[in-house]
Amino acid sequence: MHNDMYYYEPGQGHGLPHDPFNAIVGPRPIGWISSQDGEGRLNLAPYSFFNAFNYTPPIIGFASVGRKDSLNNIEATGEFCWNLVTRSLAEAMNQSCAAVAADVDEFVLSCLTPVASKITKVPRVLESPVSFECRVTQIVQLQGADQTLVPTWLVLGEVVAVHIAKALLVDGVYDTAAAEPVLRGGGPADYFQLGRESCFKMYRPT
Repeated sequence: MHNDMYYYEPGQGHGLPHDPFNAIVGPRPIGWISSQDGEGRLNLAPYSFFNAFNYTPPIIGFASVGRKDSLNNIEATGEFCWNLVTRSLAEAMNQSCAAVAADVDEFVLSCLTPVASKITKVPRVLESPVSFECRVTQIVQLQGADQTLVPTWLVLGEVVAVHIAKALLVDGVYDTAAAEPVLRGGGPADYFQLGRESCFKMYRPT
């Protein structure tokens, strides 16, 4: 059976047309991060290395591969917002990942509306049905197994406020499928839309 397995060591290259790593660890939720610099200039950018890491307090995080504007802004202010990417917002999200200068406002570029948050000074995306206001807990530069630092920073933040469209709460329970979240797949352009048909229930053993 082992002859049916493709094997490679990342340090030696994968030998494939496209690195499979992102496709294997996926689909992944998108970290659509709004931030602002010390002078109040806005930034909005999607990150494919994103997830939740703790219940109490709720902590989410994303990795900035390279020193991006979001990282610089968050280091300066200690705050950011996460905004849910839905199918209807996919094109706007894609526009916000354009490689533009730091003084370009991706809200304007993507035709989106910044709306004031309740606790943080960073605005969230009005059009997004779910947003988290976050305060930074840690910023960690990653390193390899040989302890060599790599140019990637993990930004962790405590969720201090949550905004949810009431239409997504069914008898008080958040309806994941109804939000139609978009997830990042592999390859240069693969995304997935989560729908109700892909849901199944499985309870933990007692």
